[in-house]
Amino acid sequence: MTTTRTLTKADLAQFTGSENWYRHSIVRDVLYTDGARHVAQTAGAYWLIDEIALAQRYEKRVGAEEFQHWKLTVKADHSATLACDDGNGNVVYSKRIELTDFPLPEIVFYFTNKTLLLPSEY
Repeated sequence: MTTTRTLTKADLAQFTGSENWYRHSIVRDVLYTDGARHVAQTAGAYWLIDEIALAQRYEKRVGAEEFQHWKLTVKADHSATLACDDGNGNVVYSKRIELTDFPLPEIVFYFTNKTLLLPSEY
């Protein structure tokens, strides 16, 4: 589904809990909320949910963390860094993204109880 709307921080603030949970198509024990789905649909960023879900399975240090703070930081040249820390600033995973059209300069997700959510949904 393609939309012409752009993603804004104000859009994200409206999500304060989730009525629905969506199962990741590849990593079946990972769920994501209405807010995370909105980001994926509006920004064309299902790849971002995939990156976080796949890290749960294939990155031991990530999977070992009960609470995860994920941050995508987009640079002016459209490259980005996706990093995961333990919620206390201790980075357990970082990946360079060569090229992205993600519309915000940064976005944060939390991952806990096998669920990816926006901070406002926590």
